[in-house]
Amino acid sequence: MDSIKQLYRIGHGPSSSHTIGPMRAANMFLTQVKGIEGIAKFKVTLYGSLALTGKGHMTDSAIMSVLNTVHPTEVEFKSEIELAYHPNGMLFQAFSATNEELKRFTVYSIGGGVLANEEFNEQTTNELYKLHHISDMLPVLQKYGMSYWEYVERCESTDIWDYLAEIWRVMKASIKEGLDREGVLPGGLGLRRKAADYLIKAQSYTENLRARGQLYAYALAVSEQNASGGLVVTAPTCGSCGVMPAVLYYLQETRGFTDTRILHALATAGLFGNVVRTNASISGAEVGCQGEVGVACSMAAAAASQLFGGTLKQIEYAAEMGLEHHLGLTCDPVCGLVQVPCIERNAFAASRALDAYMYANFTDGTHLVSFDRVVSVMNQTGLDLPSLYKETSLGGLASLTDIRNHLSNMDDFAKDERKTSNHGKKHRVIKTPGLC
Repeated sequence: MDSIKQLYRIGHGPSSSHTIGPMRAANMFLTQVKGIEGIAKFKVTLYGSLALTGKGHMTDSAIMSVLNTVHPTEVEFKSEIELAYHPNGMLFQAFSATNEELKRFTVYSIGGGVLANEEFNEQTTNELYKLHHISDMLPVLQKYGMSYWEYVERCESTDIWDYLAEIWRVMKASIKEGLDREGVLPGGLGLRRKAADYLIKAQSYTENLRARGQLYAYALAVSEQNASGGLVVTAPTCGSCGVMPAVLYYLQETRGFTDTRILHALATAGLFGNVVRTNASISGAEVGCQGEVGVACSMAAAAASQLFGGTLKQIEYAAEMGLEHHLGLTCDPVCGLVQVPCIERNAFAASRALDAYMYANFTDGTHLVSFDRVVSVMNQTGLDLPSLYKETSLGGLASLTDIRNHLSNMDDFAKDERKTSNHGKKHRVIKTPGLC
């Protein structure tokens, strides 16, 4: 099992698999073509899920930002073709002025910004953890009196704390920046930012409701930053990046946990997320949103349980519940944007993570279904889900015709406004893509 550094990545939203991964792939391709003479242009072909939701996820923009500064670059979308290795397939090609292919590179964005193909897999590059299942770790940790975070330190070395300190810094910054922003999110849905309003409204309620409002506000702040292309941390993905920061920031603000204890909680959460990533998937295009928001909820529940003194079994139970009660969750972003229902799901998952930790810590940690079994069921459920419900924007909420009709009318209105605003003058009109 690889480092948890592969799970926690700092990058710009809105999608780890559709934005961070393709951008990293483009940089990898540039390294491969270095020294090849006669290159005149690049072409990138996106397949499957990347093609279906690539425009909404700004995949083409991410790739162009890397390649188009070197050579003219064309991005083509082939949504009708899904390559066998993974739904998020990309083909990079370099051509001469006479259209001779000089280099080709096929790679897949398999979730969380991680890349792989038939020849390499970043997920298994460094085998730092010999144990790949929580059920295998538990007896070892119990025997030596170790906690989950101590096991992470033992496998990763002590430099993991500097890495996690930077992760925590960016998580907090994304909350604070998100709370300072207002207005409409980009993309055409007309969705307004809500985080700042939620935090203000929370102050007028009694303690319990105020606490819940704060938690919502923190999750919304990060998710809205992600939706606008801001800097966030994958935890485990961009689409689910609001859950972990919201829970940890809320607990630090209200319970006074030190940064050291927060970093220990991040390590524990990362271990559970890493087990899922290794034995199943955190890619919405592969297993649906259960692999993104469901895993984020699981990680946050484990982190919270540890912060409040949970035993090894109680922490495992909290993580199990966080994932179990998201089984079957579809990935159905409206218009391919990481906004509806993604942003609200982050807020609800943060709340559910706290419920899972509290429930688990009331018990002695004994329960029937183990975390590893739920991971296995989640993976099988994802494989059984039709592709309509796996980040294609073809099914679920993304297929509601009344929403599409409403957005289409909004788009027509926007076009009319652009025409009439010129008042007969020859101004340059900035065209915006259709909403769906």
